[in-house]
Amino acid sequence: MKIGVVSDTHGSLVRLRPATTMLESLEVDVVLHCGDVGSAAVVETLSRWPAHFVRGNCDLGREEELSAACVGNAVWHDAFASLEFGRLRIALLHGDDERRKQEALSSGEHDFVCVGHTHVAQKRKFGETTLFNPGALYRTSSPSIGLIETESREAHVIRID
Repeated sequence: MKIGVVSDTHGSLVRLRPATTMLESLEVDVVLHCGDVGSAAVVETLSRWPAHFVRGNCDLGREEELSAACVGNAVWHDAFASLEFGRLRIALLHGDDERRKQEALSSGEHDFVCVGHTHVAQKRKFGETTLFNPGALYRTSSPSIGLIETESREAHVIRID
């Protein structure tokens, strides 16, 4: 199974379009959005796949709109989600709540902790758990997304032109 990971779209469909083209070419099975979604249009665009969304700090006050846009394949989780794909366990959060991020990393309950917020791609091991930030699609000079392969348990950052 292939999991696409995006973050910090901030409602920009211009930046999201080439990312969705890349997700299609990678043949992802599901998409995770690490927050700062920004608009219902982003939710609708990513809903062509089963998609999971969490709230980012820039989504505050828009939760009702974003949650309502999650129909069919899309699920709104508010600030945190604990997901399982086969035997792979993933925590999904924005990363602006440092305490919650550290709890997810140290709990031993997740193989990956997927975050955004910093607009900087990162992959770092904390014991058996990998902190994975796919980078950002907006407010960055180097837009990127992430890919997690469940079979190999590998995560990759993919630059978007």
